Amino acid sequence: MTQKNKPELLAPAGDLERLRGALDYGADAVYLGRESFSMRAAASNFHSAEQLHEAVALAHQYGKKVYLTCNTLPRNEEIPTFPQFLREAQEAGADALILADLGLLATARKLAPDMEIHMSTQTGIVNYATCQALYDMGVKRAVLARELSLEEIAGIRAKIPAEMELEVFVHGAMCMSFSGRCLLSAYLTGRDANRGACAQPCRWNYHVVESKREGQYFPVEETDEGTYIFNAKDLCMIDHLQELLDAGVDSLKIEGRNKSAYYVAIITNAYRAALDAAMAGQPAPEWALREVVQVSHREYCTGFFYGRENAAQRYADSSYVRNCDVVAVVNRWEQGRLYLTQRNRFFAGDSLEIVAAGQPPVTVAAQGLENEDGESIETANHAMMQCSIACETAFPAGSVVRKPVE
Repeated sequence: MTQKNKPELLAPAGDLERLRGALDYGADAVYLGRESFSMRAAASNFHSAEQLHEAVALAHQYGKKVYLTCNTLPRNEEIPTFPQFLREAQEAGADALILADLGLLATARKLAPDMEIHMSTQTGIVNYATCQALYDMGVKRAVLARELSLEEIAGIRAKIPAEMELEVFVHGAMCMSFSGRCLLSAYLTGRDANRGACAQPCRWNYHVVESKREGQYFPVEETDEGTYIFNAKDLCMIDHLQELLDAGVDSLKIEGRNKSAYYVAIITNAYRAALDAAMAGQPAPEWALREVVQVSHREYCTGFFYGRENAAQRYADSSYVRNCDVVAVVNRWEQGRLYLTQRNRFFAGDSLEIVAAGQPPVTVAAQGLENEDGESIETANHAMMQCSIACETAFPAGSVVRKPVE
């Protein structure tokens, strides 16, 4: 299928630092939330109208778009606050709203008729009839359910107006329930996943307790490997972007508003390189494929894109794989020295990797380590301390400095 427009790389922004990381490392658009109506209530978010204005203004300076999430399933008492939410979104200049609830959709069409609307994956869009119905209601983009295969996505694309855009998640955490509509957290903890407060009970280790054997716990095992029966692997489609584009996808979405600025920068950087390569008819660069394992992640899978059997669970445990620690962020390069803000401890002589936007990582040695007064030191061991190392190569401000985990 011929792509009618250049596909969009859409990255998460949980706060201003992560927003800058997404923009600096190649996102075409970002999605972010506020305290209310957000499926990531635990993220720092952009609470005030002033913070939202600042975020949108910054993105627009980069020539990038901002999509504001209001993708919860709100209860009665929340509905009266939505008109004010809409007004502030319009005043800030947000480029689109991401909605899941039909009542909010109707309100948005009435009170903000010029605002672009995207319907969230929480809506559970799995067929072309739903896409067409939403298009008829003024929706510009459908964020398809994660349970669809590539073949099903292509089938939807073939039967809906060319003007309606399709968005899919390509990387990040998967949910064990249908399109995130889970009651397990609300039932066990009182924290409603559908209103942004998921306690992630799918990651817990489960046992059975027999009523007459108090204190004796018996494992609940789906296989011999372990007892984490709901624990999904993470999604990673970096090596399959051309197939997504061939299926007619317009926007490739990275999950992770609760993830670190380092995670957002590295994953966005890798997918930027892979997407540019796919658009040129080339495979993803090898360095980009390696980068997705340099962030904290669960084991990867390809989700439902190639059938249900590939949407694998991780039964042994719910731990993350972590290969690197961020040790500093570059402030500037000047006269053969790289000036840094420390984030985690490192030592003089350590082998470090520096990742700049649009480039593969470069290995350097932490030679000539000095504190902010220019005094030689053996270790940078104070969080956010200013320090520098000798470095012949200039790296831009904001580049990430990391150290392999030993």
